[in-house]
Amino acid sequence: MIRALDRWLPSYLLRSRRRPHGTTDQPLHVFIAVCDHFEPFHDTDKAGALKALADWQALWPDLVRSHADSSGRGPRHTFFYPVEQYDEDIISRLASLCQQTGSEVEIHLHHADDTAESLAAQLRKGAQDLASHGLLSRVPDGLPRYGFIHGNWALDNSHPQGRHCGVDDELAVLKATGCYADFTLPSAPDPAQVRIINSIYYAREDGKPCSHGKGTPAQTGLTEKLADSPEHLLLIQGPLGLNWRRRKFGLIPRIENADLTGANPPTLERFQLWTELCPFVRNGPPWVFVKLHTHGGIPRNYRTLLGQPAHRFHQDLARHAAANPNLRYHYVTAREMTNLIHASEAGFNSNPAAALDFRLPPPPMAQASSR
Repeated sequence: MIRALDRWLPSYLLRSRRRPHGTTDQPLHVFIAVCDHFEPFHDTDKAGALKALADWQALWPDLVRSHADSSGRGPRHTFFYPVEQYDEDIISRLASLCQQTGSEVEIHLHHADDTAESLAAQLRKGAQDLASHGLLSRVPDGLPRYGFIHGNWALDNSHPQGRHCGVDDELAVLKATGCYADFTLPSAPDPAQVRIINSIYYAREDGKPCSHGKGTPAQTGLTEKLADSPEHLLLIQGPLGLNWRRRKFGLIPRIENADLTGANPPTLERFQLWTELCPFVRNGPPWVFVKLHTHGGIPRNYRTLLGQPAHRFHQDLARHAAANPNLRYHYVTAREMTNLIHASEAGFNSNPAAALDFRLPPPPMAQASSR
């Protein structure tokens, strides 16, 4: 069906309307993570990729310095870099930019017709390539831990025609190679979209395509141990639903699918919809997790992400929070969002800033810059 509506619209229409609400004593905390399918080589050569990095280096630090969330931190960005396109010069510049701005790099991968063994080899090499620049989190065993976004949306061989993957047990391969969470979804209007939407949940690998089509919602006191299970992978989804405030031909609601583009920039109107759609940990504190995505290596998109539309969004968001004393908003990386989710699962209900590194420490590069 067009725009994969048959896959997700029933779930949207039948969703629970119960949402966490803030109070004077316990405000609503909204965490915003921009997870960028960052592909500077898209439709260009190395000169074009270096130009994209130069534009980010010129404009992103100023945007970070110009705005602050409820905790006093500037905007954060997570660059999910396609490791099959590893280039030492590009990653060196990206690592420097992250060290300067508090942003981070994780793994993006486009692949096809793989086996579990060939996929594992690609992921381990990609992780080591990024780790050689001081990127990626480390846990006590010293091995890199990474967040993941699947190229072409086909996580766990979920494309109906079997395209863009080939590995039916991909979730297990990801977990075995150090993946701490997947950030691919939503994928609508792509047919790889699953029926579960607007959720934080653990999917268990069953050896079949699209194992993440079902799962266990994150819940305080119940799912914390699943983070260590070799059979389960945490999935953190972004918002997916209908935007009745933006209508095609004045009648048909447009689809909100978490994508930030040149034609669909972040706005306060979209933020309010995100807080209505986005997931929270069941029985946890009033914390809402807004996972967005973009393709920020493409000029038509990063001109918006780095330009006046972005400045206007951050200014509007600050004014909105100032007028709503029961609301707090926070810019976080993908790793920090994962830590906050795990803290909520464990019953943490204090200052969120104390849980940003709850389980996964910052990458060595970031730790060095703080000393």
